[in-house]
Amino acid sequence: MIKFFCFLLFFFSSTLSAHEAQSLPYGPFLSGITHPVLGFDHLLAMVSVGMISAQIGGRAIWTVPATFVVVMFFGGLLGLNYGGLTGYEIGIAISVLLLGSALAADQKLNAVFAMIAVAVFAVFHGYAHGEEIPTIAEPPPYVAGFMTGTIILHIAGVVLADISTHYEKGKVLLRFLGGFIALSGMYFLINAI
Repeated sequence: MIKFFCFLLFFFSSTLSAHEAQSLPYGPFLSGITHPVLGFDHLLAMVSVGMISAQIGGRAIWTVPATFVVVMFFGGLLGLNYGGLTGYEIGIAISVLLLGSALAADQKLNAVFAMIAVAVFAVFHGYAHGEEIPTIAEPPPYVAGFMTGTIILHIAGVVLADISTHYEKGKVLLRFLGGFIALSGMYFLINAI
């Protein structure tokens, strides 16, 4: 199974980073939604945020993802207005690596620490989304789209983690997914350096 995932990562490496949205076949809003969904690095990070918030439980189920979305919005504005910074791909890769590692370790994080960590990660993800808005896109609907896509991925992570806790081997599944996400983050980091 691990060999299969490694094969997918290496075989589809050029398509796994959806940072080249130069056309808008579905219009700016739907194209904005597809950016985080089709970008494998974004997808893994955002689903992980939802899964970690579900592991923490309580109010963290909504406060941790909400922190990510709000800070990502401001990171997106930064990328849209002050593009040209480098190194954000390294930040994205590190976010995937650390979020996956936290899931694999199966340690319940402190909610405030998790909010601070995802806020830092959200700056990188938001910057990437903002800087990579295609020149033919209208920024407001595109931004609304990538924020909506992010929220959907957070919800998917919460649901996945919640469902997993209701099954005997659910924690094992979450740890396995965390390990896969961490390995993917390592792969992204190696490619970003």
